[in-house]
Amino acid sequence: MTDTPGTDTLGPEVLGAPLGERATLVQFSTAFCQPCRATRRTLAEVAAMVPGVGHVEIDAEERLDLVRALGVACTPTVLVLDRHGRVVRRAAGQPRRVDVIAALGRAV
Repeated sequence: MTDTPGTDTLGPEVLGAPLGERATLVQFSTAFCQPCRATRRTLAEVAAMVPGVGHVEIDAEERLDLVRALGVACTPTVLVLDRHGRVVRRAAGQPRRVDVIAALGRAV
């Protein structure tokens, strides 16, 4: 996962879902993406393990406006938001659970 300083804030009105109390894992997926399914499970497990962390999955095909605005080039793409909705980490491809947990350390 890479740092993404200076990225705009993503709030509930943009995501279409509430932010987690401490951090939010945002996943951009597509319907037929096999790694997206595994990523969904990993992020859901981490969100369930870490109090105050939410998981939001966004269908990239339905939200092309947001995909373009954030420069999402492939799925899955995962953004880690702090409690204010600022992007603190970003990764493309299927992340490992340990990397997601480490990235959350930057957000909380």
